[in-house]
Amino acid sequence: MPEKNAKSNWNTKTLVFIALMIAIHLVLTRVFVIDLGAYRISVGSVSTILAGLWFGPLAGGICGLAADVLGCFMKGYAVNPLITIAAVLWGVVPALFRPLLANKPRTEKLAFLSVSVVITAFFSTLVFTTAGLVLIMGYNFYAIIPGRLIQFCIMIPIYCVLTCILYVSPLTGMITNMTAAPLKKRTV
Repeated sequence: MPEKNAKSNWNTKTLVFIALMIAIHLVLTRVFVIDLGAYRISVGSVSTILAGLWFGPLAGGICGLAADVLGCFMKGYAVNPLITIAAVLWGVVPALFRPLLANKPRTEKLAFLSVSVVITAFFSTLVFTTAGLVLIMGYNFYAIIPGRLIQFCIMIPIYCVLTCILYVSPLTGMITNMTAAPLKKRTV
């Protein structure tokens, strides 16, 4: 994947793809979900991770923020700031690992991607989301932590596999090439 310069330009295609990733996140977390109160089984965070990896940490953070806020409005929930921080982290933290992926063999790329997903999941799922459930929504920490640990152990391999498959697929090259700013015409 070609590295973009430090000054990232967002063109219309990039904004459309970010909006698409937000929509995918909403569908996967609000429609195709198993919602059990303090436990939610969904793979919507993968779209936020990919938005961050494809378009940078700012885009990933915006994707997570927008998806969480819009999702709360869709379901009639109040926005929980700690859970919103967790949603933003899903897009930001893996994107910060992106420089480590450049010019690496496939196995190292997959290892770094998996490590970034595990670190993000730890802070997002076990720290911020659990804190939001306990401090703001009133759940008992000792009552929900065993189930959240089980959820963490089940979902992490799924997140890692989906992220790795989608990121190392030709889809990444297609998206980064399509959203790259058009080259200026040369005059001869």
